[in-house]
Amino acid sequence: MCEGCAVLIRRSVVVTAAILALIGVSACGSNSDGGGEEKGSGNPAKASEGRSESTPDNSAEKGGGGQPLAEVKEGGLALLIESAVRDSGGFVTISGKVTNNGSKSWIGADWKSDERELQGNGGSLAGASLVDPDGKKKYLVLRDTSGRCLCTKFSGLLSQGDSASWFAQFPAPPAESTKVDFQVGTMPPATIEISEG
Repeated sequence: MCEGCAVLIRRSVVVTAAILALIGVSACGSNSDGGGEEKGSGNPAKASEGRSESTPDNSAEKGGGGQPLAEVKEGGLALLIESAVRDSGGFVTISGKVTNNGSKSWIGADWKSDERELQGNGGSLAGASLVDPDGKKKYLVLRDTSGRCLCTKFSGLLSQGDSASWFAQFPAPPAESTKVDFQVGTMPPATIEISEG
């Protein structure tokens, strides 16, 4: 394959991924307090009352009926996973909310990626991963040719009691792999079930 053709194919994949991420964000935006814009910007929004449900032992559930797939906590930080959707383009979009219940503001710095290519994303979901225990594979967040992750980049501090919506997009594991472990930073892994989009 010619080098120019390979570059065109890579750019097409990146553009397709970006479009799918936008579609995933807007689809998930109807369940957030601040609309679809909140997901992309990462701006903090007050946590809505009555949304502190958690899945016992972080076991996976389908996200029907407004129930979260999983919730994990570390210190005063709570990570809620609301959806994990596989689409026909070969991607999985994971989305949810992060809530700061601690006594200090949080900026997401410990969630950044260690990869040199993704260093410019700062406090973001760039360091998140999906692990397929059956296929014994680890999937990293997708990124474009400029090193921007297809994920939420937090643009400010998350004050005590505030929440922010987030999303991250990954290559999809094989269709037979429906349960995966999502992890970011030093948060405990959360076992979630992927649904078909």
